[in-house]
Amino acid sequence: MPSSAMNSEAGPANEASAVAAAAILDDGMVDADALLASLVQQQRQAGRRVRGLVMTHPDGEAGCAGAMVLVDIETHEEYLVSQPLGSGSRACRADTQGFARASQVLRDALHAGPELVVSNRFGGLEAEGGGFAAELLDLMAQGVPLLTVVATRHVAAWERFTGAACVLPAQACAVSAWLDRTLARRPAA
Repeated sequence: MPSSAMNSEAGPANEASAVAAAAILDDGMVDADALLASLVQQQRQAGRRVRGLVMTHPDGEAGCAGAMVLVDIETHEEYLVSQPLGSGSRACRADTQGFARASQVLRDALHAGPELVVSNRFGGLEAEGGGFAAELLDLMAQGVPLLTVVATRHVAAWERFTGAACVLPAQACAVSAWLDRTLARRPAA
């Protein structure tokens, strides 16, 4: 487990120089997509200006067999970002065209004055410089707090990409504490 995941309560010295970004560690123990969606709903109910994308699995299969659909948390518009390849395929099932269409949500979020932007996941596409990498970099460069999910296998790439931003355990209390600290430093609506 990466050191940043084990130390989700970074001290003041670490936070002062850290980028306002964090990733929830998806180690397979908790449904990280559902956790992220729940936290988004809580923040929006609390009056926060939250924009971005969350992952849904409309056919109920969250593994490699199920469809992946991103949902714009503001408009509820859906973006299919997976393609059916068959059970024997070893190819990447991510639909890069679907991700390209969904990326507009993150670009629009940058100009909407959000307090927080959520991106469904920092995954293989982003680790290789594709997917939402450009949009995530733009958001971080503008100082917009960013929350995402990262699988264990992509933690090192996330840390390189962000300059060692937080990796939080998939626990509502840990993520809520990060949100409270991070969003408290933002200007009020």
